[in-house]
Amino acid sequence: MANKLDQLFEKKQSDILNIYFTAGFPNLNDTGNIILELEKAGADLIEIGMPYSDPMADGPTIQDSGQIALENGMNLNLLFDQINSIKKQASTPLICMGYLNQVMQFGENNFIRKCKETGVDGLILPDLPLDIYESDYKNLFEENDIKICFLITPQTSDERIREIDRLSTGFIYVVADSSITGNSKGISPKQIEYFERINSMNLQSKKLIGFGISDAQSFKTASQYSNGAIIGSAFIRAIKNGQQDLNTNISNFISSILN
Repeated sequence: MANKLDQLFEKKQSDILNIYFTAGFPNLNDTGNIILELEKAGADLIEIGMPYSDPMADGPTIQDSGQIALENGMNLNLLFDQINSIKKQASTPLICMGYLNQVMQFGENNFIRKCKETGVDGLILPDLPLDIYESDYKNLFEENDIKICFLITPQTSDERIREIDRLSTGFIYVVADSSITGNSKGISPKQIEYFERINSMNLQSKKLIGFGISDAQSFKTASQYSNGAIIGSAFIRAIKNGQQDLNTNISNFISSILN
């Protein structure tokens, strides 16, 4: 069966909405329901955060959601079970985001095999070094058709961006701000200058912009310089603080971005 991420990029080139949420948040068994509701509401791509005790790139909102998820009892075995339980109902591509140590503790071969079995299409592992991926993991990913998505920041050199472009098989995660997630307000002229620099490099990979994308305006602006954008912290806040039930909060949030 073809990788759903490939299928998405074949049929849609722009305005791709990727929503991030933390598995096991707000409640332990919400994961499958959130995936199905996001799909129903119109998300193009769903990024599932694997809660971790020492997240490096996450801001306070996502760190807090991860801590709650861990306290709720979330772990990788349960996450794979939850994803597997809705596999036949969901058609939206799924990406798991976490850290290399989680994969190593689970066992690299077991982890990638579980991704394939349960319908996970790709991974974002911010602390996976490019050279280690190429020497130790590339074949494993390719044999199981699991896409890898690397991150670039405003500080990433052109040389490294070219290397990331060569090795990325999913998309390049264009970090809009070199601070932690959920930290910026709107998109500045300096950030637009950065996006234009990346576009002038004519990279072969698809690009999604993340960090600081929080509403319809920032989504629309980011999508003018990429294939789409990633929203995380703002969605986490919406499902944590929303006054309605979870499904209504999800629907209302996606509507506020797309309409």
